[in-house]
Amino acid sequence: MQEERIRNPENAAISLVLFGGGGHGKTLIELVQAAGKYQVAGIIDDGIPAGSAVLGVPVWGGAGLLPDLFARGYRLAVNGVGAINHYEVRLRVFEALAQAGFVCPAVVHPSAWIEASAVLAEGVQVLANSYVSSEAHVGFGTVINAGVVVSHDCMLGQVVNLSPGAMLAGGVSVEDYAQIGMAATINLNIRIGRCTRIGNGATVKADVPPNTVVRAGTIWPILSV
Repeated sequence: MQEERIRNPENAAISLVLFGGGGHGKTLIELVQAAGKYQVAGIIDDGIPAGSAVLGVPVWGGAGLLPDLFARGYRLAVNGVGAINHYEVRLRVFEALAQAGFVCPAVVHPSAWIEASAVLAEGVQVLANSYVSSEAHVGFGTVINAGVVVSHDCMLGQVVNLSPGAMLAGGVSVEDYAQIGMAATINLNIRIGRCTRIGNGATVKADVPPNTVVRAGTIWPILSV
């Protein structure tokens, strides 16, 4: 049986279960290895054959194994499902992990810089070369991708996704489940509404209502001629 190939954790305090072995999962494997605080023990993924490996990390099987892994002593997990433009998928992974009893610690690449006064909630992921400035607050499960700037006093909600190169000026508020595209720029003290999507390269100069799509390469607000 596949379960027999799962090793019990030698140290549950540092052993992570990775849910999702796709592109985002690969990035997290190498982030965790570089940071050195945790170890990725194995991967849960319903779409990858059990017994295979991703970057040398064994794939144990699908989500049905989560209760067994918890019973074996695993307590920590990391959500490797990026699900860009589909926050519901990522949220369901967090819900499944929580239901099984897992906690998702924040993970930070060693090349990122987090100011001492900034606050990262559980499940936050900060990728390489990003910066989180003074008294910024980053909500549960949010992804700060590579090369992102989150300036002072920003407030990010839960399961927000900041794509590579996004730039947030001071005092920006990004509500739950919003997604900011690559190289997008958000001006000072702007509010980005819940479930809003800001396209790649967009510039935002005024508040954006919830459930709005700002098209890539455009300037918000759109001015009438």
